[in-house]
Amino acid sequence: GNEKGGSGKSTTAMHVTIGLLSQGRSVASIDLDYRQGTLSRYVANRQKFCSASSNKIHMPKHYRFGGEITSDKLDAEIEKLQFLIEGAWVNFEVIVIDAPGNDSVFSRIAHSYADTLLTPINDSLVDFDVLAHVDGEKMNIVGPSHYSEMVWEQKKIRAERDGKSIDWMVVRNRISSLDSHNARDVARLVSDLSQRIGFRVVPGLSERVIFRELFVLGLTILDLKDVAGPKALSQSHIAARHEVQTIINAIGLPRLK
Repeated sequence: GNEKGGSGKSTTAMHVTIGLLSQGRSVASIDLDYRQGTLSRYVANRQKFCSASSNKIHMPKHYRFGGEITSDKLDAEIEKLQFLIEGAWVNFEVIVIDAPGNDSVFSRIAHSYADTLLTPINDSLVDFDVLAHVDGEKMNIVGPSHYSEMVWEQKKIRAERDGKSIDWMVVRNRISSLDSHNARDVARLVSDLSQRIGFRVVPGLSERVIFRELFVLGLTILDLKDVAGPKALSQSHIAARHEVQTIINAIGLPRLK
């Protein structure tokens, strides 16, 4: 979840999905961003790759939710989403939901059901504004953003519903390899805010062309070794695999017996 586009939500969601499938877990994926539908296109591209090749790669059970919803049908659609999530809970070990890049009643519902919330942000002060507002002169935090306040509200709803909590992880994507004042400011502000409002900070995915190329094929960096062979992996590919694995490890699901 993140109320800003271009942060890598769908790429992160797909890689987490495939990473957990490769562990032998049953996984359902739900795309709530009906208008953009990036995750759904990613899964469709993957299905085309499977159909056109002899490679057997992991596929999630995918659902695309939403569409043009009129006010008189809103209550029915809310109930439909709740049934979808709760039904998937019965039939799958893991549900990965890709929320839209805006505030909506469906995004709020999805957040309220989360055991783990991943919020990818690009490593910039522009993206940090999604989490908190910053005084540009003093470079300190003025207060939480609307998104952070929304997450806090959904944490309370989750606690009231079943007594459970939401483990919030902020995933810093596109971290530059070059040291800069901006990078240091973002790192300091994220660390400060994490202690104030209670989230974990996890290094995410670097800016790599390979991620955009793999989207068209429906593949993830985790598939390359099986599809193209170990010798096809460059040092950059190996580093990208490690980045994905770091995110999956940070989620901290129990080991399969």
